[in-house]
This record gives sequence, structure tokens and C-alpha cells, in this order.
Amino acid sequence: MKNATEVTTFVLKGFTDDLELQIVLFYLFLATYLFTLMGNLGLIVLVIGDSRLHNPMYYFLSVLSSVDACFSSVITPNMLVDFLSQNKVISRLGCATQMFLGVTFGTTECFLLAAMAYDRYVAIYNPLLYIVSMSPRVYIPLIIASYVGGILNASIHTVATFSLSFCASNEIRHVFCDIPPLLAISCSDTHTNQLLLFYFVGSIEIITILIVLISYGFILLAILRMRSAEGRRKAFSTCGSHLTGVSVYHGTILFMYVRPSSSYALDHDMIVSTFYSIMIPMLNPIIYSLRNKDVKEAMKRVFGKNGFINKLHFYPNH
Repeated sequence: MKNATEVTTFVLKGFTDDLELQIVLFYLFLATYLFTLMGNLGLIVLVIGDSRLHNPMYYFLSVLSSVDACFSSVITPNMLVDFLSQNKVISRLGCATQMFLGVTFGTTECFLLAAMAYDRYVAIYNPLLYIVSMSPRVYIPLIIASYVGGILNASIHTVATFSLSFCASNEIRHVFCDIPPLLAISCSDTHTNQLLLFYFVGSIEIITILIVLISYGFILLAILRMRSAEGRRKAFSTCGSHLTGVSVYHGTILFMYVRPSSSYALDHDMIVSTFYSIMIPMLNPIIYSLRNKDVKEAMKRVFGKNGFINKLHFYPNH
């Protein structure tokens, strides 16, 4: 009986059944997705094309941009198709693949943000030895470890989630295959899965946030010891964008996953998860780059000094 009723496809219900609103959302998220790709891929091109950005800080930033572009691409194209389709079905394998890739890139971003905080600590605490201290033997393993951590976490949750039975309903009140809405429709006991979600995500959050806080604690001490007011201003502005990105990203992750399952409100959580998986990848190029003097100058060199870029108003923070 269990095998006979086991679902093989899921239906992503999305935000609304209103056709006119779906069309509006289609254009909104299409514009968001295109902006995300242009911003993140453009930043990667800048780092590759401008030799003055060939340092660990911008290597980390380009890797973060690639993760953001992939993270958004895992979710947004399928969501756009669903907005224009009456058949919002996704296969069990497709759902598992989407979950695995989404969790991989989401977790990888957590570790990368921690690695970037350590990079900023090294750059400010001992700038004369920065290139030596953050040599390829240091930053390449940090990048690889971030991806490995993301893959391991995604593997655990994907296997645990799709080991459950789904026989009562196949309708997911969400725009993509996320863990909480899938647990909500399972006809199996999900207590173990909820504990895995709480403890694994909680542990990753605690570890990465501690790394960020400790790094910025040392950064603050180094800044307070600086005699030059200009030096302190530059140091604060260098770290300001990163702290903004960390706060926004970790705040939404903590709200989404590190809380009791009884407090889940799927419609509300759908909006929050859409924010961190689609909106944050769009905002990161703005947070990290467009307010950065080095990136501004690189854009002029790579795309031409007489282009439209000179007409934009930038606020150099680095």
C-alpha cells in the first residue's frame, strides 16, 4: 500500500493562483534574475580582466559572485517557467536535485563569508604581510573547504529528506524545493529530520558567525591603534560592506531554519527563503562592489573611461 501511494512528482504551488499577479511576478523576478547575472558575472569579468584586482580579497569576492549566480540559477528559471505554466509539476529527482544544489550553494556562501572576514582581518591587522599571509596555499584551500562543507551539508539533508515517504499530498506551498515545506507534507515521522536541520544549520551558523565576530574583534583593535584618521576611515569602509552582507544573509538563515518547527508559517517562510536565495544574490554585487573605489576604477579601465559608467554616481568606501 505504501509503495502504491508514494508520490513521484510534486506540485510547486508558488505565491498565488491569480494569473494576472503571476504575470507581474514573472516580469519582476525576470528583471531580478537578469540583474543578478549581469552584476555577478560582471564582477567576475572585472576581477579576471583587471590585474590590479588580482589579490585574495577580490578572488574571494569573485568566488562569492559565482556562488550567487549559481544559487539564483538553481531556483529562478524553474520559478519563471511555473509563473507562465498551469502545470507546475517537478519530478522527485528534479526536486531532490534542486534541494541539493540550493543547500550546497547556500551553505558554501556561509563559509565564504567567514573566510572573507578572516581575509579582512589579515589585510588590516598586518597589511605589509598580507600577500604573503594570504598566499594561494591559504586562500585556495579556504575556497575548496567552503565548497566541500556545502556539498556535505547538502548531501546529509537531501538524503535524509528524500528517505521519507510522501503519500498524503504532493503539493508544496513554495516556489522551490526547500526542506521545511517538504517535511510539512511528509507522511513519515520527521522528528529526526527536524533535529538534523536544527543542529546542522545551527552549528554552521555558530561556527561561521564566531569566525566573523572574532575576526572583526581583532580588526576593531587594529583600527583603534591606528594614528591616522584617514587610515581608520578606510579600514572601517573596507569592512562595512562585508558586515552588511553578513548581517543580512545570516539573519535570514537563522530566521528560516534555526527555530522550532512548530513556528513555521509556510507562506511567510516562502517570502523569507525567496529573499535569501534570489534577492540577496542580486544585492551582493551592489553591497560589495558598486560602493567600492577599486571596483569603480576597474570598471572604468575595463569598460572604457568614456562610457556611461562615468555618468553614474559612486560613493567610494574602500
